[in-house]
Amino acid sequence: MRYRNLGNTGLKVSEIGLGGEWLERHNKEEVKEVIAACEAEGINILDCWMSEPNVRLNIGAAIKGHREQWIIQGHIGSTWQNGQYVRTRDMSYVKPAFEDLLARMQTDYMDLGMIHFVDEAAEFERLMNRDNPFMDYVRELKKSGTIRHIGMSTHNPQVAKMAALGGEIEMLLFSVNPAFDLLPPTENIDDYFAETYSEKLGGMDPVREELYRLCEQSGVGMTVMKGYAGGRLFDAKTSPFGVALTPVQCLHYALTRPAVASVMAGFDTVGHVQAACAYETATEEEKDYASVLANAPRHAYTSGQCTYCGHCAPCPSGIDIAMVNKLYDLASMQDEVPPTVRAHYGQLSANASQCISCGGCESRCPFHVPVVERMEKARRLFS
Repeated sequence: MRYRNLGNTGLKVSEIGLGGEWLERHNKEEVKEVIAACEAEGINILDCWMSEPNVRLNIGAAIKGHREQWIIQGHIGSTWQNGQYVRTRDMSYVKPAFEDLLARMQTDYMDLGMIHFVDEAAEFERLMNRDNPFMDYVRELKKSGTIRHIGMSTHNPQVAKMAALGGEIEMLLFSVNPAFDLLPPTENIDDYFAETYSEKLGGMDPVREELYRLCEQSGVGMTVMKGYAGGRLFDAKTSPFGVALTPVQCLHYALTRPAVASVMAGFDTVGHVQAACAYETATEEEKDYASVLANAPRHAYTSGQCTYCGHCAPCPSGIDIAMVNKLYDLASMQDEVPPTVRAHYGQLSANASQCISCGGCESRCPFHVPVVERMEKARRLFS
């Protein structure tokens, strides 16, 4: 298992994480079996947004005695009312629900206190008001050490961008997959699961593209939900591209986005855990989402955008072209090259100035990126 820094939190998380939602369907022993399999594979981060009491108890029992091995995303604002899940900001429910989460999971802190499910810009603005009792509670939890870092979950890239710019949200749980990345910002999550997408769509939506770069630049780490688009991407009949992707390909897509540290995959069985963790030993051919998307009958990524997939390699000059492109994209967002980006560029063993314009990379790029032109732009930008 490989581990990544979660933004500027100081936490190192496994590339593959445990999204706990599917565990609601299982009993105590089955949950324990899945979590033991995760630990055996080196998974060290889990997300518990669920308010259902039994799943909280079962997860707590499964990690008892080794809670310190886990980095837990615990959600604030996810409540259980009259036998069902309710998202709320009503403090008469919020506080008891979060205290219940701590008690049932047999811990006195959450590594990441997640402001649960904010998809509307107006709601985000209300929450961040200094007089808002919900955020007052979140801030009190952090001050007391009950939560170590403040996070937020959202499906809306515009709201995520507001959070990244706000300076208080330290990390985001955000929905990332190649299908969602086509779509413009929306406050209606059902739009992402439409049976068909507009034929006008092509290439990554610029707001989402900017969000990933902004988070990378500002040190706001991302963990990923909906990495498989609810399983739709595994079947050509339900995939909006008209082609099927594998779990490994979906994971590689998410993990090549800037700022992404971990994908929170849902596991029903030990087999599901192993299928996701196969990513860690997968070949480049097995990870290759780019060829599949570029040749898909619908909504192919053919707009010339670099997705950092790595198909351009190998470079005869030893340039990590995908990394140079990523750093160029990060730097070009600003009037001046940020010092941290310049430092990363300077540490490369070969950079854009070593490009010999052979064009071999362009012949291999599934998305027709003008690599040689971009190398020259990067050379000028960083010189």
